[in-house]
Amino acid sequence: MTLPWHGEHWPAPLAHLQPLRDAVDFEPWLKHGNLPKWLAVLNALPAGDTAAMSLAKWVGPQGECSNPDALNDALRALTPWRKGPYQVFGTAIDTEWRSDLKWDRIQPHLPAHIGHALDVGCGSGYHMWRLLEQGADSVLGVDPSVLFAIQFAAIQHYACDPRIEFWPVPLESLPPSQHFDLVMSMGVLYHRRSPIDHITQLRQQLAPGGTLVLETLVIEGDESSVLVPPDRYARMKNCWFIPSVSALVSWCRKLGFAFVDCVDVTKTTSEEQRATNWVGGDSLAGALDPENPNLTIEGHPAPLRATLICR
Repeated sequence: MTLPWHGEHWPAPLAHLQPLRDAVDFEPWLKHGNLPKWLAVLNALPAGDTAAMSLAKWVGPQGECSNPDALNDALRALTPWRKGPYQVFGTAIDTEWRSDLKWDRIQPHLPAHIGHALDVGCGSGYHMWRLLEQGADSVLGVDPSVLFAIQFAAIQHYACDPRIEFWPVPLESLPPSQHFDLVMSMGVLYHRRSPIDHITQLRQQLAPGGTLVLETLVIEGDESSVLVPPDRYARMKNCWFIPSVSALVSWCRKLGFAFVDCVDVTKTTSEEQRATNWVGGDSLAGALDPENPNLTIEGHPAPLRATLICR
């Protein structure tokens, strides 16, 4: 299936993904009420010089744009921009998350040769582009947000990179494939009602000998420590299980990973997550107890994130 925002100059879909693509039903996610409006924004993007594409900290096409004001208006019509940062012909998109900081934490632990990669819950695709910078042969991103797909399409409109593709679907819609050399799931696990099922589904996408990068909220504690927020966590309604690092390592080992290593534990700060004029709202600051920033506004431990490398 060709997704409706694929322009005439877009590269052909990644051929090695065709069997998986044939098994996915895209239709439910292409009925979003705002899709016609967002497609009109993409169609209004001005021409630009696509000779150079930055895949480093500020991702995006470099060079000259025919109409910078029209470009700024179009990109702002696609707010909120959550993951980034991007720079599109000099227009800096200061996203809510400084995803480059997370990238800097995981990059040293990636395999020397990445091969085919899958980014689960990829947002607008920031880490997909960084994987290409790292030398990935190809990258597929999946995320059920159609807005994130459109944001990715705005960057790909200029990049036209044949190694990268975005599907607006959740991981659960993909059948087991054992196809990918690297699978990343960052900031997804705590949104799943069953973390065991999520890790299982991630493992089912890995080729033999493949690597999983699993990043999620954690709490301090032993193998039996798991926080199940009775209502919200840091103002998030869809937050289910927040394990300790020991519990998370135990889950992954129980599910058959031969190698499990926690390579990073980092407290989320306002340097990494904050409100900007490309997002609006309070962001992290509004989710913490104003009297005690070590607690969420609900009284839970403040956000702490761990990254596991599993093989």
